[in-house]
Amino acid sequence: MDEPFLGSEALTTRRLTRHALRRDHRAVYPGVYLPAGRPLTAVNRAQAAWLWSRRHGVPAGQSAAALHGAKWIDAGSPAELHHVNRRPPPGIRTWADELAEDEVEVVRGIPVTTPLRTAFDLASRYRLEPAVAAIDALARSTRLKVPDIELFAQRYPGHRGIRKARRAIDLVDPGAESPRETWLRLLLIRAGFPRPTTQIPVYGDYGELIAVLDMGWEEIKVGVDYEGDHHRLSARQFGHDIRRAEAVAKRGWIDVRITKDDTIGGIIGRVADARAHRV
Repeated sequence: MDEPFLGSEALTTRRLTRHALRRDHRAVYPGVYLPAGRPLTAVNRAQAAWLWSRRHGVPAGQSAAALHGAKWIDAGSPAELHHVNRRPPPGIRTWADELAEDEVEVVRGIPVTTPLRTAFDLASRYRLEPAVAAIDALARSTRLKVPDIELFAQRYPGHRGIRKARRAIDLVDPGAESPRETWLRLLLIRAGFPRPTTQIPVYGDYGELIAVLDMGWEEIKVGVDYEGDHHRLSARQFGHDIRRAEAVAKRGWIDVRITKDDTIGGIIGRVADARAHRV
């Protein structure tokens, strides 16, 4: 049994003895177990929380996003369920909202909030930046469209947090490939720059694709790339990046490359300088 399971069911069906249950497994939530060497992920945490609810809850929020295949979800974050129990154990967060029939679908044998409802819950319940990052990842994994999320939000005009939800939904961009790209895009928008386009292709002399910029402004050929640690720690990647930068510059682009070591003021200043050369 590699996935979470109810200990009581394993004992009743005699799949395990009490001794084997205690020796080889660990409790994730009260009554719910996982093999001792099995790491806890966002997905099996969601499965375990559903089992804790005796299969009555509906995984939602980041738990639903994980089951829908979204990346970048912290395995240490609490599981989230729509469930009537207002006193869940540590590691589970419950919401008591009613769900329409078309707001639930079955994923991996579990009733889960649909991508649309999941996006709405994230937008209305999370702080703005984490909400946008989480919905970016969800939209990327499920091909969710921003206009569809906006239309869905019209179902709940008086919902708690609806104003914040609308702001978050307006900022969603499935082109973000990581939470740091979302952070960088929001930083640029807050700084007053025009909203950048994401995932901009750059083609060579013969129509071949030579690069895809994280974000930027095509009309003035200014791009902004967030470089993760793998760009610096891999010699092969570092060499590739040099050749890529040369090819992009040859096509007339100014590409501002950002790392985690850059300060907010430095980022804004460098992007402003690049745009000033073109605007």
